Amino acid sequence: MDISFKQVNYIYQPNSPFEYQALKNLTFSIKSGSYVAIIGHTGSGKSTLIQHLNGLLRPVEGEVQVGEFHLKAGEKTENIKELRRRVGVVFQYPEHQLFEETIEKDIAFGPANFGISQEDIKQRIPEVMEAVNLSSDLLQRSPFDLSGGQMRRVAIAGILAMEPEVLVLDEPTAGLDPKGQQEIMDMFAELHQRKGLTTVLVTHSMEDALKYADHVIILENGQKYIEGKPADIFVKKQELEKVQLDTPEIIQFIQDFQAKFGSDIIYRNQSIEQLAKELTKILAEGDQDG
Repeated sequence: MDISFKQVNYIYQPNSPFEYQALKNLTFSIKSGSYVAIIGHTGSGKSTLIQHLNGLLRPVEGEVQVGEFHLKAGEKTENIKELRRRVGVVFQYPEHQLFEETIEKDIAFGPANFGISQEDIKQRIPEVMEAVNLSSDLLQRSPFDLSGGQMRRVAIAGILAMEPEVLVLDEPTAGLDPKGQQEIMDMFAELHQRKGLTTVLVTHSMEDALKYADHVIILENGQKYIEGKPADIFVKKQELEKVQLDTPEIIQFIQDFQAKFGSDIIYRNQSIEQLAKELTKILAEGDQDG
């Protein structure tokens, strides 16, 4: 599903002493099937932005379009429930929303609430359990008997069971250890590719944005600060520093290497191992020339 924001403004508690403008003339577009990272410090407007994607919030001015759904100030959106089924949002700590007595019932709750038949739900549950790398043998267990990482996967499975076309990830690795963080992010990357999802990742991790996203939008004080391909954006050290963002470690390392040895290295989403081999080769060739 294509997504577009056109001159969107959003104000919390307007005409009160607590009035706060969270989004300011925000315009951008996301192509269907892309993986976009939204980056910015606390207060930059990230959370407000993603709540517009499924109609939890509506623009005070401007227009949000998600596929065929239009969100405008003062206008009712037709079939808002269908929009919310097609846009799955994984909020921070989604495991806090688990409440049923078994994993199977928890996964089934969301789809049933959206009117999906019990027959279809039964077919989907083994598929989504496999998608989140959990054994179907766990289905009759209480979700509260699982580890924190497993509970998060159950919560994600409940969202996937609604078969969304857009997957919104709000700091999905919060609270997980480094191994769990990588496993969750790799899982989302695989789901994005296999299901052809449009994925919107809200993150503080520049490394995750660089590794997984094909487009980055940086927000500052409710406005779009800069956007583009991650490899193009993250080399702009001065621009990033102006909004208190750091260059990803691997990009900084490449820049330091270039400055010291005068060799041009292009970041192509290489792994650390691949990059190490390239650098070793460059250094070896330099020794031979010397």
